[in-house]
Formats: sequence, structure tokens, C-alpha cells
Amino acid sequence: MANSIKVRVPGTTANCGPGFDAVGIACTIYNDLELTLCDQNGISLKVKGEGAGYIPADESNVVVRAVKMVLNKTGHQAKGLQLNMVNHIPLARGLGSSAAAIVGGLVAANELTGRHFSKEELLEMATAIEGHPDNVAPAILGGITVSIMECGKVKYLRFLPPVDFLMVAVIPEFNLSTRAARKVLPQTVPFPDAVFNVSRTALLIGALCTGELKLLLPALEDKLHQPYREPLIPGMTQVLAAARQAGALGSALSGAGPCLLAFANENADEIGKAMVQAFNVNKVKAKYQILQIDRQGAIILS
Repeated sequence: MANSIKVRVPGTTANCGPGFDAVGIACTIYNDLELTLCDQNGISLKVKGEGAGYIPADESNVVVRAVKMVLNKTGHQAKGLQLNMVNHIPLARGLGSSAAAIVGGLVAANELTGRHFSKEELLEMATAIEGHPDNVAPAILGGITVSIMECGKVKYLRFLPPVDFLMVAVIPEFNLSTRAARKVLPQTVPFPDAVFNVSRTALLIGALCTGELKLLLPALEDKLHQPYREPLIPGMTQVLAAARQAGALGSALSGAGPCLLAFANENADEIGKAMVQAFNVNKVKAKYQILQIDRQGAIILS
């Protein structure tokens, strides 16, 4: 049995406006992880790209936690771990970097220990570490996922839209932890706001399933989380508006932010430039990247 494996995991965008903690999309931005199980004690970590120099090389690392979860469940007796990462997913920006790390560790360890676990079982394990399935589900499965928790178990629907579209991810220079972004959310919301989001989420999934992308503009509206997180992201309202004015099909906060996402079928570069300019007006440096839907999810490279 091999003692070294390399995997590739896509980044993800979650919530997609009204689908709070439920809707996720796998995106064509990736982290690569090479895992080696060693006979020598200790953890060795090398990182290139995002997070180089400050990702911890100890038990607090979510990749390490994920690998050890698989090792413990299978009874594997590896003494040490060697991790080589090449990261392209920005950290703490709302593009699923922690989910990609967790999924990478689980998939790599599962492969090295004999593939004991199915994708569904890996999803349960990833959710146990992450706390919710909205990012880990598309990272494992690819495509668009709708996921819920029922009696402690993950239930999900995975699909691909019948028409292609682009996602313009505008990534500001600063980061924002999911924990901080969750602290500003209220414990309860007005009943009309709940109805607003239920209807928009239904319209969003319907639009994506049928390819009626002209409905994305109203379908991406939200009242459960974006209004409360807006003060954490300077210029957020103006940036989302700039995307729509430049011809986007719709725009929303990506995950917990601060990345903002526009959906487009044309003029993607013009939309990205307009959004970056709107951030600049608010004294925030940003860059944009044009993404598509990743259809495979996590894969083995070697």
C-alpha cells in the first residue's frame, strides 16, 4: 500500500445570497495536498502560496485533525505525517479554504489507508470538523449542492446547471474569520425576513436547475446574513451594485466574506474591474478572479 498520495480540492462559495448554511458551489480554484505517512514521529509541514509562513504545523492544523480522524477510525499506526501544500485558495476570504483543507486531509488519508470510507461517510466526517456541510459538500462532490442536517446526519442534493455561467470573485486584501462574521448575526429574525429568504432560496435553486439565469438578480437577494455583515466589509453595498450595473446576472457575499461574488454569462472582466474600482473608492485594495463550476470535487492526482 502506498504511503504517499497527492490530492486536489476545489474552493467553494457558500450561501449564494439567501441559501444561508445550505447552498454551496465548487469553484475552479484549487489547493493541492501531498500527504506522506511516516515511521518517524512528528509533523512536517511545507506550504507554498496562500498561508505560507503562518499555517500551524501541529495538532491544531485542520488538515492534521482530518488525517488523524481517518487514522483513528481505521486503526492505522502511522507515527508521523509529512504534508506538502500548494494553496491557491485565499485564507479567511469566504472561498472555502478551511473546507478544502479538511477535505484534502480526509480524502488523502482515506486513500492511503485503503479507501474504507465512501464520499458520504467522508462528508459526515468533514461536517463534524467544519460544523456545517455547506462548503465541505461541494468540495467533496463538485457541482452545486444543497445540504441540511437531519438528526445529526447530512442530507444533500447535488446537481449541475443545464447552462454554463461564470463567477467573478473579487477578493479584498483583508481577511475576515467566519467566527467574527457569525458573531454579528442575530439570534432571531423578523418573520417577514424569513419568508423573504425562503422564497428567494426556492427561486435560486429553481433558476440554477432550469438555467433561467435571468432570475438570479432577485433570487440572490438576502435578509438573513448579508445586511448584518455589511459593516464588516467597507464598500460592500457599492461593490455589489457595481457588479449589477456592469451587467452581472446578480451578486452576493461569498460565504462569510469578505470576498464578493458576481454571476455572469458575459463581460466578466468588465464586471471584475468595476467591482475592484468600487472597493478602491472605499480605500480597500482588491483583485478579481474569474471562476467556473468545478464538476469533480476532490480528486486524486497521484
